[in-house]
Amino acid sequence: MSVDLHQAVPDFSAPATNNTTVTLSELRGKQVVVFFYPKASTPGCTTEGGDFRDRKARFDAANTIIIGVSRDGIRAQENFKAKQDFNFELISDKDETVCQLFDVIKLKKMYGKEHLGIERSTFLIDSEGKLAQEWRGVKVPGHADEVLTAAESLHAN
Repeated sequence: MSVDLHQAVPDFSAPATNNTTVTLSELRGKQVVVFFYPKASTPGCTTEGGDFRDRKARFDAANTIIIGVSRDGIRAQENFKAKQDFNFELISDKDETVCQLFDVIKLKKMYGKEHLGIERSTFLIDSEGKLAQEWRGVKVPGHADEVLTAAESLHAN
């Protein structure tokens, strides 16, 4: 199962940092950026999270919440958030429920070996809970700016 553009995103609840649970339906009325990253505290993921962190005030102005997701445990997510001073919550999706919903688990190759892992992907959900835009196979440089531009444009409409 995967979400389709301009369709309602099925509701989900998942454990997150700061001893919270993120439930999508509770965020209605706000736009939501859900970005999936392969592993906490790795260079690309740290850069990507930092780019979102540094633009949070502008995302806030565009009525947009940022949520990061990986398969790391909650302790790893808490450490990552604290060390990088992230100003948004990180979901621990160890059972891959949210990953499966957005179809981001892909066969990847590292050092010649194949394994299943998260394909770096970002989704922008509108204030009514519909998928407005998606980015798959994300390259980190410039990505947060592209998502911010989309969020600001969506909010202006």
